[in-house]
Amino acid sequence: MRVLLLGKGGQVGWELQRALAPLGELVALDFDSTDLCGDFTNPAGLAETVRAVRPDVIVNAAAHTAVDKAESEPELARVINATAPGVLATEAASLGALLVHYSTDYVFDGGGERPWREDDATGPLSVYGSTKLEGEQLIAASGCQYLIFRTSWVYAARGGNFAKTMLRLAAEREKLTVINDQFGAPTGADLLADVTAHAIRAVRTQPALAGTYHLVASGVTSWHEYAQHVIGFALAKGQTLKLGVSDIAPVATSAFPTPARRPANSRLDTGKLRESFGLELPAWQQGVDRMLTEFLGV
Repeated sequence: MRVLLLGKGGQVGWELQRALAPLGELVALDFDSTDLCGDFTNPAGLAETVRAVRPDVIVNAAAHTAVDKAESEPELARVINATAPGVLATEAASLGALLVHYSTDYVFDGGGERPWREDDATGPLSVYGSTKLEGEQLIAASGCQYLIFRTSWVYAARGGNFAKTMLRLAAEREKLTVINDQFGAPTGADLLADVTAHAIRAVRTQPALAGTYHLVASGVTSWHEYAQHVIGFALAKGQTLKLGVSDIAPVATSAFPTPARRPANSRLDTGKLRESFGLELPAWQQGVDRMLTEFLGV
């Protein structure tokens, strides 16, 4: 099996390099790759890459994920999040290749408290969300075989993330305020990569398993509770911080105005994924604790 991975340098792409390697020959590219085009602002170049590599599986881990910045550069976000994935899908269809693509809870409007199912009506609140939804739609319309994984609150030990920001601020300040009215599940890039590799193998032998799935760690939390968990873990491991768990105050989303609206309810129902692939998804705390252990060296 030949696998073409795009966006290898991102948090998910980095983990995918590890997880996909046992599946077969792996060709991994990033935006600045020189031998072959991996630049998502150049959809024609991506098409040429697919034709040159002739992969059995294309895994797209590239995206315009700067949610607020996308509000001021919608055309760039659209090319990267929609047009380019659509081109990949068209090329995948012509080759008979499987396309794996990552999407987001931002395709929903964030209403209610029930976890979103794959067949729920979409209603993005932002440019980021609408361009990611368009990407999904172009892939589905292409006729290619695909796996789309919608996920949320992604983090990794490599690169920046919410937990690292909280630790940095806790070392500098005696009080913090963190949003407590947005709910979701912090999901590790390593979990996304491992489930992806498992699903690719399954779909290769059972094509009927292709489709759209929700993929997040189990459980639910708010950003405020997430911050408390991170600080509590660090203190328990002997880290020196200027504040304690009780010094993190909850505030409403309205306290932090941003160019892009965030969905309040980012809960995703993973029942379809778990049943289809026979998987159990670990509690979000398990992955976060593992990442913190690596980051803190404890």
